[in-house]
Order: sequence, then C-alpha cells, then structure tokens
Amino acid sequence: MSDATSQSFIRRQDLPSAVVPVILDIIGSSHWDRYAKSLTEAQRVFVGERRFTAEAGQRLRLPEANGRVKRVLFGIGEEDTGAEMRLGSLGASLPRGYYRFGHVPAEFDLRLAAIAWGMGAYKFDRYLSEKSEPPSLVLDDAASETEIISSVAATTLCRDLINTPASDMGPAALEQAAQDLAKTFGAEVSSVVGEDLLTQNFPMIHAVGRAAHEAPRLVEIEWGDRSHPRLAIIGKGITFDTGGVNMKSASGARLMKKDMGGAAHALALSHMIMANDLPIRLHCLLAIAENAVSANAYRPGDILQTRLGITVEIDNTDAEGRLVMGDALTKAAEDTPDFIIDFATLTGAARVALGPHLPPMFCNRSAPVETVVRHGMAQQDPVWNMPLWQPYNAMLSSPIATLKNAGGGFAGSVTAALFLERFVKKTPWMHFDTYGWNPTARPAHPKGGDMYGVRAVYAWLKAGGLNARLSE
Repeated sequence: MSDATSQSFIRRQDLPSAVVPVILDIIGSSHWDRYAKSLTEAQRVFVGERRFTAEAGQRLRLPEANGRVKRVLFGIGEEDTGAEMRLGSLGASLPRGYYRFGHVPAEFDLRLAAIAWGMGAYKFDRYLSEKSEPPSLVLDDAASETEIISSVAATTLCRDLINTPASDMGPAALEQAAQDLAKTFGAEVSSVVGEDLLTQNFPMIHAVGRAAHEAPRLVEIEWGDRSHPRLAIIGKGITFDTGGVNMKSASGARLMKKDMGGAAHALALSHMIMANDLPIRLHCLLAIAENAVSANAYRPGDILQTRLGITVEIDNTDAEGRLVMGDALTKAAEDTPDFIIDFATLTGAARVALGPHLPPMFCNRSAPVETVVRHGMAQQDPVWNMPLWQPYNAMLSSPIATLKNAGGGFAGSVTAALFLERFVKKTPWMHFDTYGWNPTARPAHPKGGDMYGVRAVYAWLKAGGLNARLSE
C-alpha cells in the first residue's frame, strides 16, 4: 500500500489521546431543515450565507464560536443508492487532519463510505517531488476495519500497477509485484519464463511476447487450505500493446500501458481474498507479455499451437490478449477448480457497448449471474451481464485452423468471450472485459488507472458464492 493510502485511515485505538477529530455530518437534502435546527443561530447564519442546503456534493467547514473548525457538513442530496461513493470527494479535498463520522442518515453504509473515502484519497505521485498527504478517517468499527483497509489497499495496488508506465512496469516488474503480494501473505509463487514457455507448453504466451526485449512469462500464486473450494483467477498482463504487426495508431497506443489491467485486477482480488482470510483455495495466474514488433514478431496469417491442443489462425496481431489468456485458462482448468474468474482489458467493443465504468460480465453458468450483479449494485461497483451467444462462434471459424483469433467488426466483446470459453471447456467460468481506466475524475474515482468489478466479485465470494450451485 502506498504511504498516502495507509495515512487515509487510523484505528480508533491508535488515535493520539490529545487529538479531537473533526466531525463529519452527512446530510440528505430532505433532512436538512430538521438538521439545521440543531445548529446555533450564528452557525445557521453562516451556512445560509454560503447557501448550503445539503445538495449532492456540497461541502462546508463549519466553525465554532472561537473560529476553529470542528465540524464538516457534507450534502448527499436525495440519498440515492450512490450516496456513499460521494464521500470519496472528501478524502480527496479535505486538509490533512483527523476526521470521524458524526450524524449520518439511517440507511447510510458507513463501511462503504469509508472505502469511498480511501478510494478518493488516492493520488499517483510516484513521479512527483511533492507527495500526497491525505486526511485520516477514524475507523470506529473494529469488525469492519480489515475489510475497509484491504479494499482500499487492493484498489491502490490495482491503480498503481496500471498507472505505472511500461518503462517501469514491464514483464519482470509485473512478476515482481506478484512476488511481493505472495510474500506479504505467505503464498507460494512460481513462474515459467522465456523459452521455458515452449518446453512447458505455453506456446501462445511465448508467441505474443517473443518479440519484446523482456521475456514473456506465466506467473502463478497458490494460497489457502486445500480443503476449501478452489478458485482460479486469471489476469491478462500485456505490459504494453503496440498492436504488433497490425500496429495501433498514435492515439490507440497512448494508453496501452494499461493493457496489463486484467493482471492488476487479478492481483487486487487475490489481495482481498488473502487479507480477509476467506475460506478459498486460491490459484492466481498472470499471463504476462509485451506485444512488441521486431523481426521475430508473430504475424497475421500465422497458425499458433495452443496448450489445449487446438490451432489458432492469427487474423489480427492486435487481438493478442485472448491468446495469452487461452494458455493460462487451459492451465487453470487442468487443475479442476470449482470456478474460474478472469479479468482482461480485452476489447474496445466492450467500451462501445457499455462505456468505461460498467464492465461486461460473461458466464457459462446461469446460477451465479444474478447474485454477482446484485452484489455489484450493493457495493456500488456495478457489472453487467452479457450473452455468450453461441451462433457467433461462426465468426471465429477458419478454413485452415480450429479457429481464428478475431471475429470481425460485429459483437467484438462477445466473440472475444466465446474465444476464451473454448479454453475452459466445462469448468464453471466468469469473464470480465474491463477498461481499467477512468477517463474523467468523479467521487472516489480519480482520473487514471482504476478497478472495476473486483469489489462486486469479492462480496459474492465472501457471501459463499463458491458454495452455491455452480453447475446450473
């Protein structure tokens, strides 16, 4: 966790005895008149002069008679289901100091509000001389402390990995991030690198990454009690995507440092599972490569062998993520997990369909879908179910190979998911086509690398998702 994120919270028992935190009063507009009656006459004049009426996002530092600020008023408007996430604007804007919740609406989720506070306090300052010093929120509920802190730490990890440029986040650095996470929680970690990918039968990962100056690799983390349900989490780790021989335009390449966002999401979810000691046998696999161009780059028209034993004709070298994921998914399925979840910054088509903030979810079982979507809404981390429309498999047909790696201009996120589905066979599986980036700052979500769907999935797992009927 970055220093700034660790400073965003303080446990109540760690608060210095001489410190009196500033009170945060969270007020809905419909309750403002009643709340205002609790203020002194001077305070009512003060808030009136500043036209504070508890509309969504309004913030006011309220002084006492001596001029010192001991209370902050924050408006959430009509108290809709997204109210808690608005607290992220306080974590981002209040001056350094200690704060604690005071008045809150009856239905307000303080755990979720605290997570939003920490998410909003995030700033990527690795390359800045002036480091962030966020305000600190006092955590009063010991039962939820670990989950709050781990949720924010996982979000920070994901964002930091995505925001770091490819010059400092190549395949070796991304592997090191996995090594560091494994060490933190006493997990086992292993990797297959470079030419060993061929001898150990990961030919598609090797093909995609062989042109780069840093070798491609498959990194695996193992953690948990062997008696618990086995969950495989796979992440796409393309540390930079030139598009290969089918090279991207300048604008298309500009954000391709984020093409390892799936691996960042996989590590973030693994962090939350291990930090909260969920009863899960975790297997995290990262398919890592840089899709570069050189004399030995793979080409359109090439036929690639796969770990599964089928062949793939390369229709477009810019559809590389599904290739590395295919080998990783095959490896995960070989170990007979109870469930497979993957995250990948896979298609622009997903952004066209649902925009940057709402990742499409594909699942080869109907039973988990409604529950995961419901948990996403409750956590204000929404996901949207999309169909594995089997007739579109025809778009992936090839006359000279088992299938091709791109399906043309129609239903791009669906055909990409159908490609991945080939490699899990009958294993229960869920796929998230995430953008991994927030193009415009909003409460709890600064502009830049961002995490989508992970808190939704974690909530589902915590609620016993792996113990549900996954065969349907």
